[in-house]
Amino acid sequence: MSIVLDSPAALADAVGSTAVGEWFPIDQRRIQAFADATEDWQWIHLDADRAASGPFGATIAHGYLTLSLLPRLTQGLLAVDGAAMVVNYGLDKVRFLQPVVVDSRVRAVTEIASAEPSPQGYRVGLRTTVELEGSDRPALVAETVALFVPEA
Repeated sequence: MSIVLDSPAALADAVGSTAVGEWFPIDQRRIQAFADATEDWQWIHLDADRAASGPFGATIAHGYLTLSLLPRLTQGLLAVDGAAMVVNYGLDKVRFLQPVVVDSRVRAVTEIASAEPSPQGYRVGLRTTVELEGSDRPALVAETVALFVPEA
């Protein structure tokens, strides 16, 4: 289920609206690719044998990998007609609440927390929770800010 709005101006009336994404798998190939891209090769992410006897019983995704997947996990959850572009404006708060064990599935639940007009368009605060399938506790909660620039 997604949020579909007819204009950037409609964002203010949509505060409090939520959308839920599809489940997305986190496999070892993705964890390895992230480790290689960031040069973060900690054993807890890559050494399956050592991680099996570690605190989580298997390798885990990097917290920043989970965070970096927010664009993918939230893709299509908020559609705003009449927006020329959407710019990542930043993060206000991020909390990593639980590790994502290899071969888990995650999904995003996004809420429009705020929408304020700005000289460039509408600055929108989004509260996104990354849920972990089979768990009552989320993997991550992030408060992000996006700038929706209206078409000229």
